[in-house]
Amino acid sequence: MLWKLIQKELKKQGMTAYRLSKITGLSQNTLQNYKHGHEPSFSNVVKIADALGVSLDEFRSDKRNG
Repeated sequence: MLWKLIQKELKKQGMTAYRLSKITGLSQNTLQNYKHGHEPSFSNVVKIADALGVSLDEFRSDKRNG
């Protein structure tokens, strides 16, 4: 699940989901939906990757599945 990778990166950077919400402009409710299994749109994945300063490759499905 993508959220696990996002959460791992948040923890690594000492960032909260609230701060991610503020940086990306995505609502906390939207991030909560991702936490519960909803897949984000490509544009939102780009916003999250940019906010975290990571490559989109970090969120590729083949990395998520092992």
